Amino acid sequence: MHSELYIPARSAELPFTVDVTPESAGWTESSLQVLELDDSQTAELHTGHTEVMILPLAGGGTVECDGSTFELAPRASVFDGPSDMVYLGVEQTYVLSGEGRFAICGARAKNSFPNRRVAAADVSVELRGAGNCSRQVHNFGTAGVFEADSLIACEVITPGGNWSSYPAHKHDENTATESELEEIYYFEIAPGPDGSRGFGYHRVYGTPDRPIEVLEEVRTGDVVLVPHGYHGPSVAAPGYHMYYLNVMAGPGAERAWKIVDDPEHAWLRGTWDDQAIDPRLPLHQTGA
Repeated sequence: MHSELYIPARSAELPFTVDVTPESAGWTESSLQVLELDDSQTAELHTGHTEVMILPLAGGGTVECDGSTFELAPRASVFDGPSDMVYLGVEQTYVLSGEGRFAICGARAKNSFPNRRVAAADVSVELRGAGNCSRQVHNFGTAGVFEADSLIACEVITPGGNWSSYPAHKHDENTATESELEEIYYFEIAPGPDGSRGFGYHRVYGTPDRPIEVLEEVRTGDVVLVPHGYHGPSVAAPGYHMYYLNVMAGPGAERAWKIVDDPEHAWLRGTWDDQAIDPRLPLHQTGA
């Protein structure tokens, strides 16, 4: 039996394959839409009270807004390195056109920042962890890297057999060491060499004061919501690389990603000093 925080692939109304709003999630800030277009389609959309970051998961296209046209250069898949990203502020109508699968990351915003594009070549690629906890992070929209009002977003690639979002951490309180952030995990799993469908697992658990229990098998297109609690690990099954897109926002005045580890497992970070980063990283489609 699935958790109510698990959203299976392609359960949204077309042309969206994912349509998570604050209302549908039962929270107030974060949203995510995944939209599929073919070469003859365009979508006219409105940002409303949200700021958005738009990126191709596969394919490419353009975003037209307020007299400007922004290119989203094609990429073969989420395992093909970083992608271009276009940021749009609140209360704007825009047209997304092209061919492929596009993610629209969103967050409620009070202030609007200028519309702009970040080229794939300018996206910071971070190799995080070590050993079988190694993963690759594309920091296209993280706090301290890209200026926005509330929205924080990034991509994470975990090689097959590795553990990511580990040790488990949380960010559900506004304190000196922690940010209150709602988080969306959107997954894609690389197929095996014979085209077999890959999978992984994702875990969320709470504290005695705020219990939550999620353990889900995830496949391409699946979503897991994290309203609070410790989350991790995200485990990539051996033989199948895992991708997830993180979308976060919170009600606090500071746009920051401050986390605290599960104190029972925090010691694991210290073991990485004596381990090398997985030699498969950085991972790109051509070298997978």
